[in-house]
Amino acid sequence: MANNLTPRQIVEQLDRYIIGQREAKKAVAVALRNRYRRMNLSDKLKDEIVPKNILMIGPTGVGKTEIARRLAKLVGAPFVKVEATKFTEVGYVGRDVESMVRDLVETSVRIVKEEKMEGVKERAEKLANERIVELMVPKKKKQTNMKNPLEMFFNQQQTEEDTTEQQEEDNVEQKRKRVAHQLAMGELEDHMVTVELDDQQPSMFDMLQGSGMEQMGMNMQDAFSQFMPKKSKKRRLTVAEARKVLTQDEAQKLIDMDEVSQEAVTKAEQSGMIFVDEIDKVTGGNDQSSSNVSREGVQRDILPIVEGSTIVTKYGPVKTDHILFVAAGAFHMAKPSDLIPELQGRFPIRVELDKLTVEDFVNILTEPSNALLKQYKALLETEGINVEFSDEAVNRLAEVAFEVNQETDNIGARRLHTILEKLLEDLSFEAPDINMETIEITKAYVDDKLSSIAKNKDLSQFIL
Repeated sequence: MANNLTPRQIVEQLDRYIIGQREAKKAVAVALRNRYRRMNLSDKLKDEIVPKNILMIGPTGVGKTEIARRLAKLVGAPFVKVEATKFTEVGYVGRDVESMVRDLVETSVRIVKEEKMEGVKERAEKLANERIVELMVPKKKKQTNMKNPLEMFFNQQQTEEDTTEQQEEDNVEQKRKRVAHQLAMGELEDHMVTVELDDQQPSMFDMLQGSGMEQMGMNMQDAFSQFMPKKSKKRRLTVAEARKVLTQDEAQKLIDMDEVSQEAVTKAEQSGMIFVDEIDKVTGGNDQSSSNVSREGVQRDILPIVEGSTIVTKYGPVKTDHILFVAAGAFHMAKPSDLIPELQGRFPIRVELDKLTVEDFVNILTEPSNALLKQYKALLETEGINVEFSDEAVNRLAEVAFEVNQETDNIGARRLHTILEKLLEDLSFEAPDINMETIEITKAYVDDKLSSIAKNKDLSQFIL
């Protein structure tokens, strides 16, 4: 997808997956378009313009995370989602906030690497086929026996041996040409070959992941890898599987990882997006007795990253000045004003997301490209059953979801997953044994399965 989409086009793309929330979509679309505008400015002015970070306020399940995720996919930008509650203040056990930038760079490296590997795919596949041919028709190893130096003057058989070796080489070459032709025609896809590959065993330094010491683990791993030999292992694969594995292996050799790292760092700096969820959970609020280790301390640590600082990663230093930060929180127990003032000022765009109505629930069930009813219909079609939902049944499902959200905790669109699972529980269980081709879900069927539970507040609290 091109980076020069207009705000209107961005909103239209988001509408395919997310229902409602017009204001939030407009805010992120403008933020994305401003990036494109900034890239067309002179270098002097470009450095002065920083992204306007966004704070999304709204209950769970209304589309906060999905908007940011779909937006990043839309433009192929590096994107990471982190929970503010997982971080602790620097100096305590746990992940420090700088790890979010390191995660972003890792994502950027993966994106750039995939693009580069796609560019050399044809060449890599050709080299992989050559390796498969070599595996299927190996050359005979020459026997180098120690001979008396005087034999070169007296041994009359030397010329005959050379001729025999040449004939054998010609035979191997002809066999390889024949096998290469059969490979190209797809006649050997199920043949088995033994492939030798680098052993990708988890490193002993992986135990440091998530403990706030990832960077130290990476540095130690890089240092030890220079001294420790690479292990390899043999795998028995079909030709089709071997081609995939060897193409990947050859593509890795063809790309320049230094160039990938450099491009990835630039991509992360200029178009990276970090989504910080549960930002409301690190506000102090009125609870002064709780520890600051995962609250105000984390806010103070996040502040310099959002303001713009340089974070050291294994791929080089990364400047966070132009990374777009999108923070989100339900703010049930706290208010945005409970965040420290300096952090509030770094999120100038505030967007309040709407609570979902009955009409929104109906649209969520039917309209998006990945609508829930389409998913459940597709799952049951694998059993040879075509499930149809009447309009009255869809409306009733939406009403039940809305009512349960009103009476118990409001979990937004996620309530539909619970309700549909309960509704189709018996049908999913009996599907392999049913001989009917088409089943219609009616309003009466929905009432029969859900009404008694929805009306009983105690039951709905636990079941729905």
